[in-house]
Amino acid sequence: MPVSEFYSLVDRERPNIGVELFDHIPDTVYFIKDRKGRYVAVNKTLSVRLGVDQDELVGKMASEVFPDSLGVSFSKQDMLVMQTGAGIKGRLEMHLYPSGKQGWCLTYKEPIMGAGGKLIGVMGISRDIHPPTEHRDDLEPLQKVITYIRLNITEQLRLPQLAEMVNLSVYQLDQRIRGLFHISAGQFITQTRIEKACNLLKCTDESIANIALDCGYSDQSAFTRQFKQTTGLTPVAYRKQVR
Repeated sequence: MPVSEFYSLVDRERPNIGVELFDHIPDTVYFIKDRKGRYVAVNKTLSVRLGVDQDELVGKMASEVFPDSLGVSFSKQDMLVMQTGAGIKGRLEMHLYPSGKQGWCLTYKEPIMGAGGKLIGVMGISRDIHPPTEHRDDLEPLQKVITYIRLNITEQLRLPQLAEMVNLSVYQLDQRIRGLFHISAGQFITQTRIEKACNLLKCTDESIANIALDCGYSDQSAFTRQFKQTTGLTPVAYRKQVR
């Protein structure tokens, strides 16, 4: 059977074959959307987190099922991928769900091209990031760096200095952190900054400008850009959402 005939058969007889596979991976969200950003197929993980049946999500946009401006941000991200043809590869993001669940993930998105190179949609996954267990043997050598980052997040943290603390090269430090946290050393620093910012936005009335400084950003605009890229919300919108 020619490859083209096989794919035609799959499209006709088993349109959800990819979704069925991802239904068995509970820490990964998988979706396919049409060129207008409407869900064509989603896996069980996404429907459970949104509290909606899989069939009910079909035909809806992210802006209709995610909280307020967060859903709008996801829809804009989809449109940007389709307009530019540039995919998203391993972007560190914090996701919020209507249930109040909040978690970190790495997001991947790619445009879907049809016959003749015509754009027909976008597909993607978001894979949860799991923190390492405390008893892992490979955590102890890095504990000095991890603790230093968390206690000195207001400072300008530079990878060469951090690597020197544990007698590693920058490359070795990055690989060790990737092995533990499944993200790069730079992403780990960003995650730590944003987590602190989220706690301050949720639990205090401190100004956005002061929170930016408390989290190691030189100015409010730089903080706001990073926060929105990571969470899909501005700091003000996040504070409103979680409260």
